[in-house]
Amino acid sequence: MAEIRVTRVEQGQTKIRNVPIAVTPEGFWCCPSPVVFQKSLKAQNPLNKPKSSSPPPKTTVQKKQTSLTEKKSTSTPIRSGFASDDQQNFVSDTPAVTPPVVPERPSRPKVENLPRKVAIEFGEAGTSDMKVVLLGKQGFCVKLSVHKNVLAGHSSFFKDKLAKQESGFSCLEVDDCEDIEIYVETVGLMYCKDMKQRLIKQNVSRVLRILKVAETLGFNSCIESCLEYLEAVPWVGEEEEEKVVSSVLRLQGEGIGVNPVLKRIASEFSNPPGDTLSHIMELVLKSNEEKGRREMKSVVLKLLREHNSLPSHAGSADISNETIYASCKSCLASLLSLFKEAIEPKFADKLMDTKEPVVKQIALESDNLSWLLEILIDKQAADEFALLWASQQELSVLHEKLPIVTRYHVNRITARLFVGIGRGELLPSKDTRQILLQAWLQPLINDYSWLQHGCRSFDRKVVEEGIGRTILTLPLEEQQSILLSWLGSFLKVGDNCPNLQRAFEVWWRRAFIRPYTNSQGNLHQSDDSMTLKQ
Repeated sequence: MAEIRVTRVEQGQTKIRNVPIAVTPEGFWCCPSPVVFQKSLKAQNPLNKPKSSSPPPKTTVQKKQTSLTEKKSTSTPIRSGFASDDQQNFVSDTPAVTPPVVPERPSRPKVENLPRKVAIEFGEAGTSDMKVVLLGKQGFCVKLSVHKNVLAGHSSFFKDKLAKQESGFSCLEVDDCEDIEIYVETVGLMYCKDMKQRLIKQNVSRVLRILKVAETLGFNSCIESCLEYLEAVPWVGEEEEEKVVSSVLRLQGEGIGVNPVLKRIASEFSNPPGDTLSHIMELVLKSNEEKGRREMKSVVLKLLREHNSLPSHAGSADISNETIYASCKSCLASLLSLFKEAIEPKFADKLMDTKEPVVKQIALESDNLSWLLEILIDKQAADEFALLWASQQELSVLHEKLPIVTRYHVNRITARLFVGIGRGELLPSKDTRQILLQAWLQPLINDYSWLQHGCRSFDRKVVEEGIGRTILTLPLEEQQSILLSWLGSFLKVGDNCPNLQRAFEVWWRRAFIRPYTNSQGNLHQSDDSMTLKQ
């Protein structure tokens, strides 16, 4: 807190402005709104008002009296309504000077040179035995008429200060007080019997300010009431939550019971966070409710991406790659079993009500694998998935035997792998890329029309670019073999086949327009000649 000085109260040093204050039965004064403080600050700051060359008009200021019927008026200038006696004496002793025709604009005094003024007073001066004066910025000042026994009984800070001071009527001055309004309210809470009822009308931000001042004053009962409030009230938004947590953690090392508040953000259970995340993922994978499943997949994926974007030391809560790949293998085993069931001769003769659950389950397992692939790509651990999917030779063979309406969802996985390879999101080996194209490119081409019309998230241009870039990562001879095979399909079905024209043009230039083989041979020969010369 700012510097505290113990001084004697001197009569006639300041002018006091009494603000109407509602006093509760327990003696607590209601702190005025921030607007009152702002208006008082503006009224007392002479820099906010232009100076006139002619004498200012007179006005009458009513002073507060013990009786409502007795009133006394005094004439003071509007501009200096809260000026000190020294200022008034200076004006009266200065002889009048006739202003020139073109008056010069007087220089403005610096803010730090302005005299201090008491703008607002709280409490009953007649019954108090102590003054606390809060000195703020730009000369703004608040005077509190308080009682020593109340302050010493609630605040360890005031208790220590009062124990050291001399006997007699004294005044404590707080220099450069940053939050005068909250300081006044916190001192006022010392007169309140039920602080919880008083705080319930406040918001979180204001209670945090009160908590900070209470901590500075050693006002333990107020700190406890603030913590009770923060434990019960909702925190709105991440920013407010961070403010509450940082304020509470600051108190943790001082022996104050903050655990009830921190329990909202920290668990005492020993269950590893990774196990909880794995359980959540399992619940999503097993769900059959389409809308809830789709929304939770999106939410979990977003939260996992946020976690992956944090530094590695930010936290240990994570889903292990082994757990994800175990789920992938489980989904693949289920998918293979469903394919075998769907190709049985008796399956085609079954009623639609019997076949429909199998078709839906194939789409569900395909969707699960696509979601798990997205998680692995975000974790930069999808290379093994590419190998796992490329090695599903039996699944690829069975794929051709199923009706297209049943099987086409599976090719979303293949399309996403090609997009990931094309973007550099995963880096499988050359052999894996070769097997992947050999096993799954033709099934993707066969179901391409259904993918365009049956999958809302399918982006044709992105997929075609991914396929083309994946092909161009292979040796030139294999590029030629795959692209010539694609050309035959494209010339037959047109738009129902991926358009790999860009990849075809790149291969053509590599093969016929600027072949690199000869130049590399020449380069090797030049290197050998350089070696012999040396």
